[in-house]
Amino acid sequence: MDTLRTLQEAILYFSNIDNCIAYLSAKRWKDGIVRCPNCDSKEVKFLSTRRVWQCKNRHPKSQFSIKVGTIYEDSAIGLDKWLTATWMVVNCKNGVSSYEIMRGLGVSQKTAWFMLHRIRLTMQDQDGGKLSGKVEMDETFIGGKVKNMHHSRRPKGTGFSGKPVSSMAKTIVVGMVERGGRVKAHVVAERTLPILSWIAMRNITTGSTLITDEWGGYNGTDLQHEIINHAETYVRGQIHTNGIENFWSLLKRGLNGTYVKVQPFHLFRYIDEQAFRYNNRATPKNPLRDGDRFNMAIRNAHGRRLTYKQLTGKNA
Repeated sequence: MDTLRTLQEAILYFSNIDNCIAYLSAKRWKDGIVRCPNCDSKEVKFLSTRRVWQCKNRHPKSQFSIKVGTIYEDSAIGLDKWLTATWMVVNCKNGVSSYEIMRGLGVSQKTAWFMLHRIRLTMQDQDGGKLSGKVEMDETFIGGKVKNMHHSRRPKGTGFSGKPVSSMAKTIVVGMVERGGRVKAHVVAERTLPILSWIAMRNITTGSTLITDEWGGYNGTDLQHEIINHAETYVRGQIHTNGIENFWSLLKRGLNGTYVKVQPFHLFRYIDEQAFRYNNRATPKNPLRDGDRFNMAIRNAHGRRLTYKQLTGKNA
């Protein structure tokens, strides 16, 4: 069903488990032919009493459910809760906290946290191509203030003034936004010329115009480069970085207001979440609705898997 428009409609429709299975099947097998996830055979039969399919070929795990091969695999949470949570995450502008999912769906906070990270995996960009035209590029720092940190967690390095360097306590994120188009953002270790130039050449097409502030780390590219010196002005005709600054505002509003505390190890997942909503926002040329964003995320649920050990780094 592609006509869902509101969260209330989604909750009512997915309260029926058969509707959930039919919906996910249509998104997973677009030609309508169900295939075995283990041998890719089309010779399968649906067992309505158990709501699973049976593959006619003899092999281990010849019976499979709609969850197998998706982010929902090995989850005891019902599909009605999974799909409701997905709708909320992809459409809430500032994100949804695990505590809100916990209260709304009746699961534990730990379960809700794990669910949210698996849903964010469906929102991860699958290299949608390079940016082109006028591309704004900027970096930002994510993290708390040094003065608010416990003494044991403060950075050990010092600046020219002899005081702790605040940037050492924060995570650096580099972002690029296409005028009127998509955004890409990456967590980096340093904002040096080799790193920034490599990111720019890897994500921006040749012949595009790169617009940045006066930071010298952007000078190592072969792109046409326009610089706006923020010490003098913030806008000079069409030369500005207001687009990427707008994305930073949305990102930090979610991190500071909704999630409050994010570990650097997981930061890239929250960036992917915000970038997904930004790249699929409603515009005059592309009036996307909530149901459209939901469909995009569900299509990406197949072929992706995130275990708890992978999420927490325990299998490293």
